[in-house]
Amino acid sequence: MRALILALMLLAAPAWASNPSERLDDPALEERARALGKELRCLVCQNQSIDDSDADFAKDMRLLVRERIATGDSDEEVIAYLVDRYGAFVRLRPAFDATTAILWITPFVVIVLALGGGGAYLLSRKRVEETAALSEDEEKALNDLLSGRSERG
Repeated sequence: MRALILALMLLAAPAWASNPSERLDDPALEERARALGKELRCLVCQNQSIDDSDADFAKDMRLLVRERIATGDSDEEVIAYLVDRYGAFVRLRPAFDATTAILWITPFVVIVLALGGGGAYLLSRKRVEETAALSEDEEKALNDLLSGRSERG
């Protein structure tokens, strides 16, 4: 029973992150703030969004996002402000540009290389199987050798 309660508490942990006192009065603005919070990385946790994190730094970032939205900034302006302040790492999904191109291209290159390597391996196995067949003379000589051994042993 204790394990069940503990599991339920751990599942509800992201719900602890957003404090009702942080919320904006306008539901549309609050929805924008929550959506932005899911796209921004908590720099303390590094693998959670600021919306899911309960770190003090994430709380400060959530408040900053709400403050910028309340002053009339667009979503792009809020993200640009945070990127300027904390660096591109603050984005959970980095934008495609010259500095992040390798992050976006590498998975495709790895997949192509893996498929090419797998194809080359399968082709080489097929060639080995084709060259492994014996001619009739070789097969007869092998059978003669094997039959000679079985008579001796």
